[in-house]
Amino acid sequence: MAGWEARSCRDGGPQLTGDPDPTAGWNSDFPEFRRTPAGTIRSSLEAFVRDPGPAQIRAWDDSIPLLQREAGEILALRETAPGYGAILEYRLPLELRRPDAVLLADGAVVVLELKGKESPSQADLDQAAAYARDLRAYHAACRDRPVAAVLVPTGASPVPEQRDGVHIVGPAGLDQLVSHLATLAPGPQLTLAEFLDPDAYRPLPDLVEAARELFLSRTVRDVWRAKANTDPAVEAIAAIAHEAARDRRRHLVLVTGVPGAGKTLVGMRAVHARFLDDLAVPRRGGKPVAPALYLSGNGPLCEVLQYEFRRVGGGGKAFVRHIKGYLDHHVTRPERVPREHLLVFDEAQRAFSADKVADTHRDWDPSLVRSEPALFVGVCERMPEWSVLVGLIGGGQEIHLGEEEGLAQWRRALEESPEASRWTVHAPAGVEEVFAGSGLDLRWNPALSLDTAIRFHLAGDLHRFVEALLGPGDASEARRWSAGLWSPRDRETDGLRLWATRDLEEAKAYLRDRYAEDPGARYGILASSRDKRLPEFGLDNSYMGTKNLKVGPWFTEGPDHPMSSLRLDRPATEFQAQGLELDMALVAWGTDFLREKGAWTNRLAAKYGTSSGKRTRPRDPFRMRQNAYRVLLTRGRDGTVVFVPPVRELDGTWEHLLACGFRELEA
Repeated sequence: MAGWEARSCRDGGPQLTGDPDPTAGWNSDFPEFRRTPAGTIRSSLEAFVRDPGPAQIRAWDDSIPLLQREAGEILALRETAPGYGAILEYRLPLELRRPDAVLLADGAVVVLELKGKESPSQADLDQAAAYARDLRAYHAACRDRPVAAVLVPTGASPVPEQRDGVHIVGPAGLDQLVSHLATLAPGPQLTLAEFLDPDAYRPLPDLVEAARELFLSRTVRDVWRAKANTDPAVEAIAAIAHEAARDRRRHLVLVTGVPGAGKTLVGMRAVHARFLDDLAVPRRGGKPVAPALYLSGNGPLCEVLQYEFRRVGGGGKAFVRHIKGYLDHHVTRPERVPREHLLVFDEAQRAFSADKVADTHRDWDPSLVRSEPALFVGVCERMPEWSVLVGLIGGGQEIHLGEEEGLAQWRRALEESPEASRWTVHAPAGVEEVFAGSGLDLRWNPALSLDTAIRFHLAGDLHRFVEALLGPGDASEARRWSAGLWSPRDRETDGLRLWATRDLEEAKAYLRDRYAEDPGARYGILASSRDKRLPEFGLDNSYMGTKNLKVGPWFTEGPDHPMSSLRLDRPATEFQAQGLELDMALVAWGTDFLREKGAWTNRLAAKYGTSSGKRTRPRDPFRMRQNAYRVLLTRGRDGTVVFVPPVRELDGTWEHLLACGFRELEA
């Protein structure tokens, strides 16, 4: 019997009709579900999903009677079962995914995925686990309830088993399993109305989605976990901006955070704050229409966001600008009055040194060259009356030459400013030592530290795992963190998936299978730019091979586009992926960062090239390789699949990854 696997097309997702309930194809209590003719239920599902196709209709015809039979048996087993709810083809609001069925049983929420096979694949298990995880993470009615993922291979045994936090049971055992899960959650009963409320499910948008929402509406959806993490920092920046406008002063605001904590979201929300319109000081021609701007030195990030904005009807540059272009416009023409009052500088700890600025802006008069922090302090001092410069600070992300001087440049820039007395620095205590003894007006604010990852669902310790994995120690610490990522102690299967394989085609097959029913998913291959062996395996990570990769379509287009990441035929490097994210990343591990004799080495990494006719090297090439893999391993919201090429040099790396907590992927 086929499972419910015939889903909507990749190029548009589910097409909904005028059904009065836009969130599900069918919902009722158990008694009504049991007595309604199966054909009537199927007609309701057909009206909900446009053009479902013969395979989908056959699957419904096979599966609806099966579920009705099990509902009848649960009614006989449980006195409270007449109040249970049955929901078929539930469409997660704001998404394109639809679990086959959701059962509301006493205090439990049971998510069912039916598969027409005898045993599930790993992709089946991970798909089912993700449904339950996301309901727990983002559905207000499920926040404090047990949510169980149940995979029902139609040819499986009725005796239930559990793998990776997912219950596996054949159809005949479904009644006993659901009854058992209900017994473990005695109440109160979750109503259909509570669960189907479209405002109850608020998934965390990825970076491109959040940017699009802000661009179109100047707001971003409320997500209870994201708001809890980012609201304090946004509110602090708002208060500082009002103070700056009132007192006519300059303020540097430093926001720190672990990877995935929402620093970019904080910056975007600050730039689009409506109150800035009222605080703006008129220039020639009136008040500026855009008194704030998000600036990034990350070219691929700017390109992806601008590409997406053009797709939704905007030019994009009004929302995010590359730092180089902004400085070219203002530094070379000191008479220009900036239109902004508030600037957000992304990855402020990676600001260019004066030497790197000279190399980047070769057409400038040498007298104009200073470090990027000094240049931006100067630009802000030309803004009428007041200005706020917000620096977003991550850690361990320095992968470009000229980024290694860190935050000390910001201190020097303010100390050397002729208006130093007009500046106030706001920062969390974590950067206190950078400004200690500077004589600047300093204010320490804990709200400016984002210490909890939100991008990776509920797996907030990914950065600690990656730090331990890439660090000098043995595998024990990384193993401890990975155990919590796979299955956090307090919430079953809320974590990420960390898979490893030496078979590239196996990795690709897993990703295609894992996201076959999620038209909105984004996955792709990432690789280090300094490895020399990956081209042997069809992965051209060379400079020329990746130079022509267009990151806009790579991160946004569907599989029919020749440049889409979903084709899994060309990798992006750490330079192209930094600051961006995928649902799952396929990281191709190179020989440029090897585990040998219990330690990491970069002895086989490709040498750095030349710039301006001179050979240039980072101060610490080993750290740059380490940072590159730190970037690559923290791109996936659902997890990471690492492909380790089957070459002798990488045998030690393979063994270390498994010892640290990666699991070998099996079809």
